[in-house]
Amino acid sequence: MSTSNTLPAQRADSVVIIPMYNERENASAIIDAVMARSHPMDVLVIDDGSPDGTALIVREKMAEYPGRVNIIERKGKQGLGTAYITGFRYALDNGYEYIFEMDADFSHNPDDLMALYEACAVKGADVAVGSRYITGVNVVNWPMGRVLMSYYASWYVRVITGMKIRDTTAGFVCYRRRVLQTLELDKIRFKGYAFQIEMKYTAYKCGFRIVEVPIIFVNRVLGTSKMNSGIFGEAVFGVIRLKTSGWFRKFPKPVE
Repeated sequence: MSTSNTLPAQRADSVVIIPMYNERENASAIIDAVMARSHPMDVLVIDDGSPDGTALIVREKMAEYPGRVNIIERKGKQGLGTAYITGFRYALDNGYEYIFEMDADFSHNPDDLMALYEACAVKGADVAVGSRYITGVNVVNWPMGRVLMSYYASWYVRVITGMKIRDTTAGFVCYRRRVLQTLELDKIRFKGYAFQIEMKYTAYKCGFRIVEVPIIFVNRVLGTSKMNSGIFGEAVFGVIRLKTSGWFRKFPKPVE
């Protein structure tokens, strides 16, 4: 694993963590879009050895935005969850107050970053979730079967866990620093999209305030989706393990 150590003279309070694997079509544009926000936000890319040259494109952006864009390169695909955990540790080590998860393919609109930021920084939430389902079903260009699978997976998670979150598998999230300091990241077990459920469930059990911010999710235009039915299967069956293990686990109290 390699990482850039170039740091800005005055660090932003926010970092957007973007896992990438074979995202050469989107890498440059998504970084530019984050850099264009009215509130300064840095970018950390986690690249799992993309053979298509994604890392080279990110390094070009590092030169264009010195200190604002960084990359951690890992050998081989190690899973979405471990990518985010790696990014979270980097964010905590480097003093960021607001830490974002976001996809590289523009399915999450960079314009919505500020709404998530304001939910935490201005309105006092601990976790802000970019929600596809809080105001109906706001998904564009997904086949109906995939929409139904995602929607009812979230419904199932709510029923089993007791969480009030309508989009439990959402991957567009802002965490306050103290949440990630509290959650005992070494105990997060899931590596696929069930990771998103586990993070929210753990934050919920620790007593953090979680809010949903409505977004419109747009299926990727460029590149190849990494989603498949097995990912949803992990989420559906993994939630039972989360619930039962939660009966015996003592969750930590929030870091002040």
